[in-house]
Amino acid sequence: MTAPLLLLVLLAASVLAAAPAPESPARVHVDFRQPATFADATERFPGDSRDTAHLDRLRAHLVRAAESRLPAGHRLEILFTAVDLAGEFEPWRGPQWGDVRIVRDLYPPRLGLEFRLLDPAGRIVRSGTRALSDLAFMLKITGGFRDDPLRHEKALLDDWLRAEFPIP
Repeated sequence: MTAPLLLLVLLAASVLAAAPAPESPARVHVDFRQPATFADATERFPGDSRDTAHLDRLRAHLVRAAESRLPAGHRLEILFTAVDLAGEFEPWRGPQWGDVRIVRDLYPPRLGLEFRLLDPAGRIVRSGTRALSDLAFMLKITGGFRDDPLRHEKALLDDWLRAEFPIP
């Protein structure tokens, strides 16, 4: 093989190797039904329905945590119908406390969701509606999320995933 031809073959191979692989469809899809109606899902009081940072973090956590629990080729679709974060804003404490969420066992996290697990052919394998809450959330050690403002909600979602989709 001549040098120019070899160079051309190597160049073509490197271009093909550098080309991004086609993206596979997401195995976990999370959406929120009318987030403006959620009890609270924002970082501030009063909440602004355009503030989706907490919801985006919950979505990212759920996608990451659920991926490893799904059988090969299966997809999981989750639709949040309610989000009430642990704790509450207590505006009567004064303006300096306006952005401080007070977390007490009186204010447990509550999440409502609907889900569908689909097999590789798109058939529904399992579906349901769940109302998640944990009245003992303050007694749990949320080790991996210690400094995370959504640690109680993430732990609640992890508990649900373990119960709903056990790894064999």
